[in-house]
Amino acid sequence: MYKIHTAKLSYDFKTLRNLMAKATPPRSGDYLAGVAAANNLERVAAQWVLADVPLKQFLNEALVPYEQDEVTRLIIDEHDGVAFAPVSHFTVGDFRDWLLSEQANTKVLTSIAAGLTPEMVAAVSKIMRIQDLILVAKKCRVITRFRGTIGLENRLSTRLQPNHPTDNPAGVAASLLDGLLYGCGDAVIGINPASDNLEATSRLLYMLNDVIDRYAIPTQSCVLAHVTTTLKAIEQGAPVDLVFQSIAGTQQANDSFGINLNVLHEAHLAALELKRGTLGNNCMYFETGQGSALSANAHEGMDQQTCEARAYAVARKFKPLLVNTVVGFIGPEYLYDGKQIIRAGLEDHFCGKLLGLPMGCDVCYTNHAEADQDDMDMLLTQFAVAGGTFIMGVPGADDVMLNYQSTSFHDALYVRQVLGLRPAPEFERWLQQHGIFNADNQLMAQRQLPALFKPAVQKLTGGGND
Repeated sequence: MYKIHTAKLSYDFKTLRNLMAKATPPRSGDYLAGVAAANNLERVAAQWVLADVPLKQFLNEALVPYEQDEVTRLIIDEHDGVAFAPVSHFTVGDFRDWLLSEQANTKVLTSIAAGLTPEMVAAVSKIMRIQDLILVAKKCRVITRFRGTIGLENRLSTRLQPNHPTDNPAGVAASLLDGLLYGCGDAVIGINPASDNLEATSRLLYMLNDVIDRYAIPTQSCVLAHVTTTLKAIEQGAPVDLVFQSIAGTQQANDSFGINLNVLHEAHLAALELKRGTLGNNCMYFETGQGSALSANAHEGMDQQTCEARAYAVARKFKPLLVNTVVGFIGPEYLYDGKQIIRAGLEDHFCGKLLGLPMGCDVCYTNHAEADQDDMDMLLTQFAVAGGTFIMGVPGADDVMLNYQSTSFHDALYVRQVLGLRPAPEFERWLQQHGIFNADNQLMAQRQLPALFKPAVQKLTGGGND
């Protein structure tokens, strides 16, 4: 059905799923799965054919059968035909041209988001170069609220990530304070617990709640435990702001995470009932990453980027405050080097934003990948230029608990300064009120510990306050 024949080349792509995989820019995970194009000639041929596929075809040919996959059912059953109508006559190639045109402005892109499926946006991303991905994503604007307003124009938020290898309260507190003093934490103060059990999760939740309340910080907390652990914490009265869960793009992959749509629905309702948000009720935080379905042998024959985009349908269902692509975390088996990581991060941001999600990016790599901090600087800068919603703030860019390289508090300062970006407005006012930032959103020239933090520092240091 999907063919190209000329005097010098001939290719037949048997299914839309096969065509999508062959058209994907090269990455190690797709070679590992045996779905990638054999060479650049086959890849270009597939992209050529894909450009002529009508967008409507993605509603008629499911990449994973409707009967066997609840993610497919979610995508099809909740598709908004009215929102889709303005672009329903396009091919994938037409859609690309239109997205790059001035007609596709922020208001229009917002209005069609519910009419787009993950497979449609994944397809168009495969025939785009990096500047295309940046230009279109920049035009998308997704605003969410809990205790702050995330995603406004010319703003870049940060997740303050004070992980500790033993969940030591003093170690977590020291990293937390360090991050706040560099203006990080407006997206969320989020801890990956070393132990995913109810006792450890609850202890961290109470600690974060105490810090936020004591210093009246306009932000939200999250302990990134499994959703079922967080549900138990809610049942026991723990102060849960955001409910976290890693998600994937197939039912089988989500099964490997120990979740399904019903569990996420239960958690979403439980968090809503707490009514802890002061400005809004976006109370879910999801993380994703290319390769997660393949690592569970649950990719259903799809390329990893298309699997990733399908995870965004799961996220969109629950109106999250934040969605984070942890782009280089799984390792070089899936994204081999800096070039593949950069491309993947910008694809994920583009696809998520088109689908109406508040996309962040953990600009990261594992120590055995062919990547370094220069690669991360490139992705960080390009992601921010593209209008990314939030990044990570990790002490020294080195997560000592998860053992990977990410972005630091200083990296957030750099990209905000270079591009004139600001924190969320409520958090910005708090930083200025306490003398952490000046009126121009720069760190105060004469660095002095704000008075509100001096008792905490004295406790941590045994009496010192320097």
